[in-house]
Amino acid sequence: MIMSLSQPHDRGPGVPKGLEDPGDPQDPSGLAADAPLLAAWLDWMRRVQAGQLSPMTTPGHKQRLDLVGAVVAGDAPLYGALDSIKHADHLLADAQARAAALWGADWCRFSVAGSTHGNQSFCLAIGQPGQEVIITRTLHRSLLLGLVMAGLTPVWVRPEIDPRSGLPAAVAVQTVRDALAAHPGACGVILGDPSYVGTTGDLAGHAQAAHDAGVPLIVDAAWAAYLGFHPDLPRHAIAAGADAMVTSAHKTLPAYTQGALVLARTERLDPARLNRAFDATHTTSPAGSIMASIDAARALLARDGYRLCARLLDGVAAARARLREVPGVDVLDGTGVDPAKLVVLLAGTGAHGGLVEADLIAAGMPVEMGDRDMVVPIVTMADDEKRIAAFTEELISSIERHRGQPRRPAATAWTVQPQTVLAPREAFFARNETVAAVAAIGRISAELVAPYPPGVPVLAPGELITAEALAALREVAADGGRIAYAADPTLATFQVVAR
Repeated sequence: MIMSLSQPHDRGPGVPKGLEDPGDPQDPSGLAADAPLLAAWLDWMRRVQAGQLSPMTTPGHKQRLDLVGAVVAGDAPLYGALDSIKHADHLLADAQARAAALWGADWCRFSVAGSTHGNQSFCLAIGQPGQEVIITRTLHRSLLLGLVMAGLTPVWVRPEIDPRSGLPAAVAVQTVRDALAAHPGACGVILGDPSYVGTTGDLAGHAQAAHDAGVPLIVDAAWAAYLGFHPDLPRHAIAAGADAMVTSAHKTLPAYTQGALVLARTERLDPARLNRAFDATHTTSPAGSIMASIDAARALLARDGYRLCARLLDGVAAARARLREVPGVDVLDGTGVDPAKLVVLLAGTGAHGGLVEADLIAAGMPVEMGDRDMVVPIVTMADDEKRIAAFTEELISSIERHRGQPRRPAATAWTVQPQTVLAPREAFFARNETVAAVAAIGRISAELVAPYPPGVPVLAPGELITAEALAALREVAADGGRIAYAADPTLATFQVVAR
């Protein structure tokens, strides 16, 4: 379902001949001919390895490995390495244009600060301080803090919750339509799709609802950069009609950690404002190695996306089928679930996901998440069927070791109903005080508190601290989960807005 494929490009400025050779051990897939940043990085590293460089620029390690060691191997800045400080933007613009073409966008920026940065850029670009925005409540913390930065007031829309698993499904289109009708001054709609657990919604319907109201739809698609590159996958957000999307090149594509793509169609978004918003929150010293890896991942997806996605889909389908043979094990599957996502449900086995996760770490197979009732591995195009099958058998062995009495899934943080009292920005900057947990109930939170992963806040600045929210957080902590971003992660005290 690829809506637009990048077209062949001439070799960009500074791209040396021969780097497109697929036999090159530093470019084993032969991507450099279609990846100008990758080609420039390869050229730089060859000169480093040949002893031809004595740079008098940053970074301070000067490509020497005899000081702090191999931890800086491969590090090259965009400015002053991949190209001169004066001209590197031309090389970057070429790479970004290729990505925009691939996703059917007319604006693209590469971020070395992850989807977090992209989300916050869109918050700064979409409206005016004090304006309302329709936004999913199962959002990543980056979006909530983006609201703080931009001074936007959220109108929360909540997804349906699957009663069997306690996990979020999609936000209904009618829910968004109703919110837009009730808040005609809203500046846009921001949704997360797919969700952290791979549930997907009707993005085309949401785009139509937003456009009928005269506002843009922005989608946080961090967890599925491969969408749209195989007919058995859902369309990506831009192809479905969204005005903008952010996706992580490092989560499910083979890019360097922190690499992300921020993409938009500018019929309803001002490109100059997008540029200002992006630059306001991005580093002025981006790592060229991260930029080059984004470029390389894009070139790989353009050339081999169909084949690699087909392999990924086959591997996940086989894992789901094998896991369903195990008594008590279930997986998220079916309509409204990303077919390339593997989410394993354990309540029916009685096994504790935290213990299963510990076994997998010991076996050299760490997973993205393991809580009491669920294990979430991140399976990507880098995983072939053999690798996925080996992981699946190790997972099954651990489940059998820890099998116990079947139970109902615990009430999760996803189910907490927030009560907003103050706008996030107002609460964030308000005078605050620290109180004991029991005294915090009924007070307004001055801080963001979220179990991590997935980083979805249970409490946000400006929300009422309820007994339900406190119980949900304590349950996560009791089961070995990490309470992130709270001033007191033990949950003995909370920061609240002073009276």
